Amino acid sequence: MNKLKNIPNFKSEAEERKFWETHDSTEYVDWSKAKVMTFPNLQQSKKSDKNNQKQ
Repeated sequence: MNKLKNIPNFKSEAEERKFWETHDSTEYVDWSKAKVMTFPNLQQSKKSDKNNQKQ
């Protein structure tokens, strides 16, 4: 596999979302090494993100 690119630091979740909309994650992440994870205590966020709502 080719050398992976470094994932940039993002100033906001919106900036990160915009980045991944236009970039292929396989250039940044070796998905063959991914593991299944569970988050039993994960709760839905109470904060709404106006940028993420469909109009």
